[in-house]
Amino acid sequence: MAELIWDGKYDEHGNKRAPVRIELPFQTVETVNESVQERQRTLELSSSGHDPEWRNRLIWGDKKYVLPSLLPEFAGKVDLIYIDPPFDTGADFSFTTTVPGTDLLLEKEPSILEQKAYRDTWGVSTEDRARGVGSKDRYLKWFGETVILLRELLADTGTIYVHCNQTMLPYLRCLMDEVFGAGNHLNDVIWYFENKPKFSFSKLLPRDWECVLAYAHTIGTHTFHHQLVPVKRVQEQAIVGWDPVLKKRVAKRDENGDIIYETRTEKLMGSVWTIPIVHPIAHERTGYDTQKPEPLLERILEVSSDEGNLVLDCFCGSGTTAAVAEKLNRRWITCDLGRFAIHTTRKRLLDTANVKPFIVQNLGKYERQQWQVAEFPANGKNRLEEQRERETAYRKFILELYHATPVSGHVWLHGVKAGRMVHVAAVDAPVTRADVNAIAAEVWRASGKGPNSPQKPAVDVLGWEFALDMNETAKQVAAEARVDAAFKKIPREVLEKKAVEQGDVYFFELGALAVDNKIKKRELTLTLSDFVIPSDDVPAEVRSAIKHWSQMVDYWAVDWDFKDDTFHNQWQSYRTRKNPKLELSVKHEYGAAGKYTVVVKVIDILGNDTTKMLMVEVK
Repeated sequence: MAELIWDGKYDEHGNKRAPVRIELPFQTVETVNESVQERQRTLELSSSGHDPEWRNRLIWGDKKYVLPSLLPEFAGKVDLIYIDPPFDTGADFSFTTTVPGTDLLLEKEPSILEQKAYRDTWGVSTEDRARGVGSKDRYLKWFGETVILLRELLADTGTIYVHCNQTMLPYLRCLMDEVFGAGNHLNDVIWYFENKPKFSFSKLLPRDWECVLAYAHTIGTHTFHHQLVPVKRVQEQAIVGWDPVLKKRVAKRDENGDIIYETRTEKLMGSVWTIPIVHPIAHERTGYDTQKPEPLLERILEVSSDEGNLVLDCFCGSGTTAAVAEKLNRRWITCDLGRFAIHTTRKRLLDTANVKPFIVQNLGKYERQQWQVAEFPANGKNRLEEQRERETAYRKFILELYHATPVSGHVWLHGVKAGRMVHVAAVDAPVTRADVNAIAAEVWRASGKGPNSPQKPAVDVLGWEFALDMNETAKQVAAEARVDAAFKKIPREVLEKKAVEQGDVYFFELGALAVDNKIKKRELTLTLSDFVIPSDDVPAEVRSAIKHWSQMVDYWAVDWDFKDDTFHNQWQSYRTRKNPKLELSVKHEYGAAGKYTVVVKVIDILGNDTTKMLMVEVK
């Protein structure tokens, strides 16, 4: 059997290199569409030591971390895998949306992180080029490591479908033969999209089909259900005759010239599927150029899975696999690197009738801890010294990216930039109100005392995560201390070497949200009254088109009884293509008097989220 060889596939001893396996614990950051009763039941099961009920999982993270982290719980338990991996840098992540209330189209370019994830796939560094390493080497290494992990997740009765274009088809078929075994190749599904416009100005035949490779984990034991598809009938003169093989009378031919038999209205589905692409104005259209039609996924799931089976997609994009799995009563796990893909999928699921509760997860601080250990080796005499060395090197690294100058002699202040002090938060803890108190106090002590100290008390606080409602409360704390404070998020791009090397790191300032509340007996009314994000983060043409702050809001949700754990999305309003209007006010009636913590989450049209916490008392 032919074998694909790429740079780095084998080590110096001739052994295949295995994928890097770092198993990290998932963090549930949001529970969506869970009722008060379901939430209480989950809490009771957990407190009693019983496993909580299954929740479908939407995971924000890079599959190179997500897949190894799924193995401890799901190795050999996934019934069906469908993946539609990218084949052109950035192309699978572009997104176009309309700015609410305008005719302006906002193109959501790939984030730096999204570009970076596949820059390693296709891009070739100067060093690699000097060694003769090409883009296909990088891509095949990346894809090969992925499918090795996917095979370990797949059940003995499971099937994997790999969507690919014509350029990479021969390479991926060869690689899939190697990982899954050529004898487990079931078929190639040809997706013919008959409604795609066929305008071409090059000397090439237009491409009007793509391929989906199908492999079983173990052929013969895999789940498989034949499907019948309707036979198209046309109003033509009947062709009367006799088929000696099928012994059926020929009635007529269809529009493609295929014979239709008078005794049949359906035929067995073959491997060529004629399914239209998603029409630009279709209800299911989300804005992703590479969005796949739901009927395509419906056939795959119906052929190779049963109700209750577990379906996995680690390149979820616009969420088609999850949406179809939900409608067909399959359990699902889906993940994506892009924040906007996660948000789009969440909205799409919420727009699905009778959607079951699901959770949003990431790898959070555990991924950052692993990164810090790997990137900043230490040689201290003991663990404490090593940790201090790593933290010092880490903070110096962040300050360099922020173009700040390191300073010493302080506990909470680590640098200075443009006359402002800079605090760099730890990788594994959110910035809290107590932190801001300590930072503000030290800013006053440091002001005007030394060549690198600012003359006025001002500070930029850089953090990976911020406590809920941090922007407003922290600014209030700083203002009371007469300190000018700005709060900026350290982007996840910092974890990616290529993004750092190419200067693709930007620190975004937190947004600010205002929410009015009115209480009448046990009824609480919430109204969004203002939303502000830094103008530098908004394209100029969008800024000029925005006439009201609400046009920047794409989605908002409420947890009516926050328990200081996971945000429970119990109500939401969001814009869709069919209904672009956003509700700005909502009422909720509590079942019992008492004091409640309410959390409001807003996601803007750029995909960034902002939270607000309220304390209310109903009688």
